[in-house]
Amino acid sequence: MGSPGYATETVVVLNRCTDRTGQIARDFGARTHECDAKNLSVVRNAGARLATGRTIVTIDADSVMAPNTFAEMQRHFERGDVIGGGAMIHPERMSLGIAATGVLLAYLALRYQVSAGMFWLPRDVFEALGGFDESLVSVEDIDFAVRLRRYGRARRKRFATLWNAPITTSCRKFDHFGDWFVLKHFALARDLLGGRDQRAANTFFYDFPR
Repeated sequence: MGSPGYATETVVVLNRCTDRTGQIARDFGARTHECDAKNLSVVRNAGARLATGRTIVTIDADSVMAPNTFAEMQRHFERGDVIGGGAMIHPERMSLGIAATGVLLAYLALRYQVSAGMFWLPRDVFEALGGFDESLVSVEDIDFAVRLRRYGRARRKRFATLWNAPITTSCRKFDHFGDWFVLKHFALARDLLGGRDQRAANTFFYDFPR
């Protein structure tokens, strides 16, 4: 697995998989690791620890990179003033409910001046940050982005978003819960934004049918 012209390795962390994900990943040359934790920070950190490259890139299994993702990362790094960053997110389909939910997420991105979905940064920066905060069971991505941006600013480097290389992400949660689910369940959304409610996280992330 990889991108033409770039030396890459792929690590797939298997989180309570019940299908052939592991075998399919290995067939494509990926390294696999089992991690049963109901905590995405733990899962992501496990994958990062196994990676050996100088640059860490994290992405969820239900999202797909753009063909020019690595080229855009390289372009940003070659500027010399970028600490790392995130990516623009495109849903695989669109509806009014999904668009309205996107407005909520856009508010968070604008409030903290970050993006998420996929993170890319030098390994030494990832290690300096301590990886993802394993005390959080949700919004660990926003927390990581904020800490990465703050770390960069202290070193006169900026957090960058790959606007020209967006990721395409699955709408499987919308397919399962309904396109208006998040906006109709403000209490659950509030608990998820708190980051430490395992019950809410289990409902929306970890006990989600796969």
